[in-house]
Amino acid sequence: MDRLYSGMQPTGAPHVGNYLGAIRSWVELAARYDAIYGIVDLHALTVAHEPAELQARVRTMAAVLLGCGLPAPDRCSLYVQSNVPQHAELAWVFATVTPLAELYRMTQFKDKARVQQKNVNAGLLTYPVLQAADILLYKGTVVPVGEDQVQHIEMSRIIARKFNNRYGELFPEPKELVVSRGARIMGLDGQAKMSKSLGNHLSLLETPEDIREKLKTAFTDPDRKRRKDPGNPEVCNMWTLHRAFSTDEQVAWAAQGCRTAEIGCFECKKVLADNLIDHLAPIRERTEAWLARPADLDELLAEGSRRCRCLAAETLGEVYERLGLRPARQG
Repeated sequence: MDRLYSGMQPTGAPHVGNYLGAIRSWVELAARYDAIYGIVDLHALTVAHEPAELQARVRTMAAVLLGCGLPAPDRCSLYVQSNVPQHAELAWVFATVTPLAELYRMTQFKDKARVQQKNVNAGLLTYPVLQAADILLYKGTVVPVGEDQVQHIEMSRIIARKFNNRYGELFPEPKELVVSRGARIMGLDGQAKMSKSLGNHLSLLETPEDIREKLKTAFTDPDRKRRKDPGNPEVCNMWTLHRAFSTDEQVAWAAQGCRTAEIGCFECKKVLADNLIDHLAPIRERTEAWLARPADLDELLAEGSRRCRCLAAETLGEVYERLGLRPARQG
């Protein structure tokens, strides 16, 4: 089986955008690939955070992934990035072959630099180098991504090519597997992509009451200022969510009702809220069950990290040999 790699930062409980853009696909892909999924806490250091909260966020992220049905450890590996020190070691090696100009042209760096004007650190710039190390440390050949992340996988290919050309063929050039096409999952404010940092998200662990309350004030079609105004579902974020969580009949009902003003936004949101509550309830239950057993959760992560350290040590040994570095003494 081809080896698939993907990772997610531990920001606590993932939101609906994370679920539709990545997590749901991770669960399905684990049956088709030798899948390795990382909770990438080193990447999380590029933004200001509370150190005392980071471990709790790692646990919550792991519990939610398992609650969503990720089949670890039986059919995929789930691990914590900082538990495998070879990630940082390989990232430094890759930094020595990565053209600086390539990093400056990365769209996500430009976007993040605008948002983090007071904390534009070197880690933001070299983020793609560590990301390449994440993938290539396990010689991953397939990486599931959203359309806005394809550029990062191209960077991983460039880095693999640069290393191979200089030191001999070692790393495969990974290919992206685009798993979220079309409309992005916009935040409840309708202004930007769903994000915790912007406070416009809907967590996978929201209570039914919170789901209803958040949807009540969620942005819809700007042309529907009054109940009788017809709208266009294509520009309404509620319809995007309907397409993900509602039946085909309900999606058609919402689209027709919006265009003809036969239904109001309140009615549309009520049906959507019911469907979201039904879909997320078992995820929340399973997540809470894992969080109630922290020792079992930690052991599962430790098992995944042990497997990944073995794979990583083998790869880094090959890298050091190519570079002419002295291997670490055993024992």
